[in-house]
Amino acid sequence: MTEDVARRVAEQVRVCFGLRLSAMQRVTHGADQYASLWLASTVDGARYAVKLSGGGTAAGLAVTAYLAGQGVPGIAAPVSTRDGRLWVDHDGHRLSVVPWVSDRRALDGPMTTAHWRGYGEVLAAVHAVPVSDELSRLLPVGGAAYPSIVAATRAMAERLRDPDPADPAGPVVADLAGVWSTVADRVRTLTREVERLAVDQRDRPAPLVVCHGDPHLGNLLLGADGQVWLIDWDDAVLASRECDLMFVRGGVLAFAPITPEQQRAVLAGYGTTDVDPARVAWFLAVRALDDLSDWTRQALDTDAEAADRDRAARIVRGLVSPVGLVTLADAALRDLGARH
Repeated sequence: MTEDVARRVAEQVRVCFGLRLSAMQRVTHGADQYASLWLASTVDGARYAVKLSGGGTAAGLAVTAYLAGQGVPGIAAPVSTRDGRLWVDHDGHRLSVVPWVSDRRALDGPMTTAHWRGYGEVLAAVHAVPVSDELSRLLPVGGAAYPSIVAATRAMAERLRDPDPADPAGPVVADLAGVWSTVADRVRTLTREVERLAVDQRDRPAPLVVCHGDPHLGNLLLGADGQVWLIDWDDAVLASRECDLMFVRGGVLAFAPITPEQQRAVLAGYGTTDVDPARVAWFLAVRALDDLSDWTRQALDTDAEAADRDRAARIVRGLVSPVGLVTLADAALRDLGARH
């Protein structure tokens, strides 16, 4: 993003949100390829997260406004425009403003036991709010896209099974073909079990609650005395609570696993250990397939920057590592089979 874009964004924030920004610093961490984020400051020292979103929907902004209005802790409500909207259009992107609540990411640590408990408490409070009619209309059902995810995974597996030397992605195709070959059996198992367990879940539906949809440690900010904030609600869904609680099982991120002790602290804050293992395994498997196929697609995207493609390829390798999500999902399915 150029300085001109930042200048135009700052001007629109002034006109639409009534905030005069004195500085804008680009935030480069994060995995959303369709978003741009700035840490913005006003002349009086207030700080805000200013975001341009090109993907998804505005449902996440409506969710956080609703949750904050319901008194849920750890939620930064979006700033409204002068005419009461939660976002405005900026060159085809959603421009939103949210208070900047903390500089401390959970990924950077350290997280105390109180923070882990607070993490569970925030998830519990989110899941406990009544689902409004507006949210029922706005939010997709978690996991409903699994057929397209399975199809994309099978298509990518076919592409990498016998790489075409003329493939425009070049040597990266051969490299990732080798990575996929090490987990070919696991990927076939995951795709098969995702379809099988989807039928099982339809036969025994669970209550749908508001879920963050992506509550890993990269979307958690830390404050003093165990305070935590759950941010980036672009993937909010209606789903069974296991859609969020699966992130407590091992942590999902290969480079940030959650220990059993930390898991116990989260569940103590959440207030229950009554979690359906079949639903956890299903959501883990769906997420594993989605991440594996999508990050591979990004690594093979010849229109992308080389640095972005390299980063995507590293993430793919992490996904299939001994602590990666593909491994976690496979283990959850094996545990589930051992229970029957």
